[in-house]
Amino acid sequence: MDLEAAAKIKQLEKENRILKKKLLRAEDTCVQLEETTQKKEALLRQFIRELQDSKTNLEEQKQLYTSLQKQSLELQTALKELRQTQTHLIQAEKMSSLGQLVAGIAHEINNPINFIYGNISYLKEYIQSLITFIRLFKQYYPEPIAELEEITEEVDLDFVQTDLPKVIDSINIGTNRIRNLVISLRNFSRMDEAEFKAVDIHEGLESTLLILQHRLKANNTMPEIGVVKHYGTLPLVDCFPAQLNQVFMNILANAIDALEDATNHRQSVNNKELPKISITTTHPELNWVKISIHDNGLGIPNAIQEKILDPFFTTKEIGKGTGIGMSISHQILVEKHGGKLDFNSSTDKGTEFILQIPIKQQSSLGV
Repeated sequence: MDLEAAAKIKQLEKENRILKKKLLRAEDTCVQLEETTQKKEALLRQFIRELQDSKTNLEEQKQLYTSLQKQSLELQTALKELRQTQTHLIQAEKMSSLGQLVAGIAHEINNPINFIYGNISYLKEYIQSLITFIRLFKQYYPEPIAELEEITEEVDLDFVQTDLPKVIDSINIGTNRIRNLVISLRNFSRMDEAEFKAVDIHEGLESTLLILQHRLKANNTMPEIGVVKHYGTLPLVDCFPAQLNQVFMNILANAIDALEDATNHRQSVNNKELPKISITTTHPELNWVKISIHDNGLGIPNAIQEKILDPFFTTKEIGKGTGIGMSISHQILVEKHGGKLDFNSSTDKGTEFILQIPIKQQSSLGV
């Protein structure tokens, strides 16, 4: 029994040693696992920090990109506005120079024309007296001396007596036309009017039409462009007269261009519709006047209608249009006068531009 007990004790001691070794190995493994876990946790924390830093950098880069994109758009807008302003200033300077030139020419022409016009009535009176004298002379001396008879036949005195009054009348008509043109040129330029002034809108329209008269007349390729006027009773309108006349000039000149293109097209398809511009003025509201300028051209294609008022947009060939006329007209009418500029256009039916102008301006406008 003692031997058996001793053997069991030895066996237990052996198993105890083995368990202690296993325990030591397990403890070593736990320590290694803990160290490994700590290293992995440190790596994980470092990765999370780097990820957070990357996220922060990404947000900053995104914000920077958004800011740069916004600045780029602002610069593009500023550049576009600067280009428009520069163009408008150049155009305004050109119009100012042209206005000064026109006003100067009108002034220089006006003095001699007035001199001629003022003396035509005297000339006509003197000539009539001479004709009366010649008639009385022939009546009382029916048989003049041979020398007078020879001169009478040489100069064809009977024809001169008949034709001379007609010549004087022609001179009178021509002088009147020049005087009216001078008045129109002075009204169109109005260089002495830098401030708002109450003016007759119809006077500005008529001055512009007279200046464009040479383009309205028939020529080898174009029939005469008819101008139909439906003028209402309008009050005087506060405005910059020269600037408003520039708007009339731009729109009417565009209408004439459109009618020239339409006529060429219609002649090619044997369409005999005659070119026409209709101008209608009304006083629809208490503080507004309305001007409609309608041509019976081919109309503006739908695809480009929204671009018509854009600066530098033009469908005309190089040298015929700059693309700033309508843009400047919009600026003058809307920004300078607080008005409205709209248009309607239909294919083969033409285009109508509608101008609305307040009769009385606010003091802040045009400054």
